[in-house]
Amino acid sequence: MHRHPAFFLLLGVVFAVTASAGEAPDVRTLMTPEEFSAAGLGKLDPAEIEALNRWVIRYTAGEARIVSVQSPVVREAIRQFDATGIRTRIVGEFTGWTGETVFRLENGQVWKQRLPGRWFYRANSPEVEIKKNMMGYWMLRVVDADRGIGVMQVK
Repeated sequence: MHRHPAFFLLLGVVFAVTASAGEAPDVRTLMTPEEFSAAGLGKLDPAEIEALNRWVIRYTAGEARIVSVQSPVVREAIRQFDATGIRTRIVGEFTGWTGETVFRLENGQVWKQRLPGRWFYRANSPEVEIKKNMMGYWMLRVVDADRGIGVMQVK
């Protein structure tokens, strides 16, 4: 099966982020059930899944770095991701930020406030948007309140 280089780069980025959080990367938890099914991975037995996990780690550590620099298609996919960012929700009750706030998101990601500041706002699972600003730093914006703060990804 031939896959587009962008698929492997983006999958590799997800593996790298998960691995840096101290977890063993696993396509069964990194992909949504829809992505897992669409890729036909449900046909694999556990040993085959583990072999795929090991291959993606090896690919990410080696070839993915080269592909991300040399492939115009992958560079464009990264640029588009950076421009559009992520849209999801904060898990549970949200009361704003206090200077060292950690944001746990429904998509499983965890972000931490990187800029000082306080803002009090009560909402239950508010929708947020995370994308890069003009300087290349990630910003989290609470959609309903149109208020944002600089963040960095923890997981």
